[in-house]
Amino acid sequence: EVQLQASGGGLAQAGGSLRLSCEVSGFALDYYAVGWFRQAPGKEREGVSCISVSDGSTYYTDSVKGRFTISSDNAKNTVYLQMNSLKPEDTAVYYCASLFTRGHAVTDSRTWSPYGMDYWGKGTQVTVSS
Repeated sequence: EVQLQASGGGLAQAGGSLRLSCEVSGFALDYYAVGWFRQAPGKEREGVSCISVSDGSTYYTDSVKGRFTISSDNAKNTVYLQMNSLKPEDTAVYYCASLFTRGHAVTDSRTWSPYGMDYWGKGTQVTVSS
């Protein structure tokens, strides 16, 4: 059974940090990109970041570049999203997801799109206070 178990959300002040974890089970990460989407109230779900586990290549949406860092621990089948310099506009429910890529890198938002994901985890709430 495929599962993506997200954890690590919570409350932070603006300028603070949180780390999200996505533990994957039921499939091998080698041929997948794994990462995060977020959805704020009244807004569409947007791609935040992902990592192609086979080669470590990463994708970030412009609004989080320089603040968020995605990484993977293949031995633990876990992907992490380190979120620094948090802003109130980062407040959203964050969802872990995976996309079968045959090991190819994800380079744009058209590929890391909520309409193309193979698997989804349940969301975790991130709230950033000003």
